[in-house]
Amino acid sequence: MTFRTETDPLGEKQVPADALYGIQTLRAAENFPISGLRPLPAFVDAVIIIKRCAAQTHRETGRLEPEYADAIIRAADEVLAGQYRDQFIVDPYQAGAGTSHNMNCNEVLANRANELLGKSRGSYSPIHPNDHVNMAQSTNDVIPTAMRLATLRTLPSLLSAMAGLSASLLAKGRQFDAVLKSGRTHLQDATPIRLGQEFTAYGHTIERHQQKLAQAAEWLYAMNIGGTAVGTGLNAEVRYPALMVKYLRDLTGLPVAVADDRIQLMQSMGDIATFSGAYRAFVLDLCKIADDIRLLASGPRTGLAEIQLPAVQPGSSIMPGKVNPSIAEMVNQVCYQAIGFDTTVAMAAKAGELELNVMMPVITHNIVFGLMILARAVQVFDEKCIRGIEADAAQCAHWLERSPALVTALAPRIGYAAAAKLAKEAIATGLTVKQLVVEKKLLQGRELEEVLDLRAMTELGVPGGGKGSPAGG
Repeated sequence: MTFRTETDPLGEKQVPADALYGIQTLRAAENFPISGLRPLPAFVDAVIIIKRCAAQTHRETGRLEPEYADAIIRAADEVLAGQYRDQFIVDPYQAGAGTSHNMNCNEVLANRANELLGKSRGSYSPIHPNDHVNMAQSTNDVIPTAMRLATLRTLPSLLSAMAGLSASLLAKGRQFDAVLKSGRTHLQDATPIRLGQEFTAYGHTIERHQQKLAQAAEWLYAMNIGGTAVGTGLNAEVRYPALMVKYLRDLTGLPVAVADDRIQLMQSMGDIATFSGAYRAFVLDLCKIADDIRLLASGPRTGLAEIQLPAVQPGSSIMPGKVNPSIAEMVNQVCYQAIGFDTTVAMAAKAGELELNVMMPVITHNIVFGLMILARAVQVFDEKCIRGIEADAAQCAHWLERSPALVTALAPRIGYAAAAKLAKEAIATGLTVKQLVVEKKLLQGRELEEVLDLRAMTELGVPGGGKGSPAGG
């Protein structure tokens, strides 16, 4: 390997001759050999987009020579097309604020722009990373803006996956509408419910979270670019913020806007924490649904076994024929990781002091990576598990007819105390509620069939008393 000598305010270093990054990036790579991870592509793209739009803005205002601006724009376009990704080498766990990642992007674009102008890497002439690529910018307004852009541009994949999952759950709700089963509360027998009602409720839960996430994302459209070091806009032209937002909007298609208070957005990570909170709420419900799927499929002989999951792989290296709820287990694990990401975001969001939150690199990494893995998990859950679920109607009926909770339908006729006594007797004798009612001649004929109509028990009203009757509440 051959090297070139570069200089920064701390002195000289030998940089690989073929590297597009420079001395400040190399220092960061040497200082932070933490995780072995590279910056997420969405984070790289977001910063490069900002640099591209800045070059466009400065070309329009005349602050940057058109030839230099065009070279930076061309270099940015190459990166956004997928080139030179191996040149972004700073670990996500780095110095505060994200200066290392910002300089990595500045140096790559400067070196490539100079190459396009016929100059050598490392010359930083005529285009300099700080003076030209970073013109009118600070890490302190670039990274908060990039955080928002990266999050907003990653979110659609998750929203799309959520739409698919909710549609599949609602379809299962329709498919299973005739399947009667025992409800369960406290993991104990409860009044009847239809399997279709359970799945429809799951679908509506995902739908509601999709709406909430989209609403929470609206807080992220405000851009504080132009705030420079502390939000006041020192060294940025008056036209700069509005032009930047215009070009960002044109390039990304996002309805971004100039922030009302750039200082506030630099001090506070409240908007991203709000979004992360909405994301966490979704994760909690998604995890609960995966838990329920595993429980409903438990067995096949010693569990509930009310549904059958698609078999995707052998479940044991020692027990032949065993099949596990592998996809739902994966979803649970992703959810646990995602909850950890949200906790990190929350702790980092509160850690900002005075004019800047320096924990932005870890906030960005966690929220964006969380969205990425959650989107994939939701899609796989939908395609490889939910869509292939089948109901075991006979097993559902088996548990339902043995449920002592069916006495609830008798309570309006015989009273709560007598119904409770009947439930206790059913458990003790092993007889069904209906068998005991017939044996004791508590109800007979049509009245018996109407009051113990299992389908009617899954609808609003009093069985045998007419839906919507005063007794139904």
